[in-house]
Amino acid sequence: MRGLCVTLLLLLVSVQAFPAEMTKLTVQVNSAVTGKPVDRASVIVRFKHGVGVNLKKINTEWETKTSQEGSVTIPAIPRGTITIQIIAKDFQTFGDIYELTDEKQTVSIKLNRPQSQYSEDAKHP
Repeated sequence: MRGLCVTLLLLLVSVQAFPAEMTKLTVQVNSAVTGKPVDRASVIVRFKHGVGVNLKKINTEWETKTSQEGSVTIPAIPRGTITIQIIAKDFQTFGDIYELTDEKQTVSIKLNRPQSQYSEDAKHP
């Protein structure tokens, strides 16, 4: 029994001794209609889970805005599953789940214009 406890303790220490692999994430936001960059779009990145990540020691959420070129770079984020949400004036809100697997990774997002709203109470000709 003591040998099992020592083995588990060594395994736990070895997992924490090797920090999680990190990714330099770039998010590129463009208009789906014109292809032009969307500047000043709010970008929210939330880290969901990854292998060997101690969430108490890392930042798990980033909020920033895109540059005039429509991009934003987050220099050090653990590899694993993230969610990205984009909010921009005159565009539909966007959100999706992505898997970070590389040392440098770029996610390209195309935003659509808002759709017209439909109401059952609207008068029809």
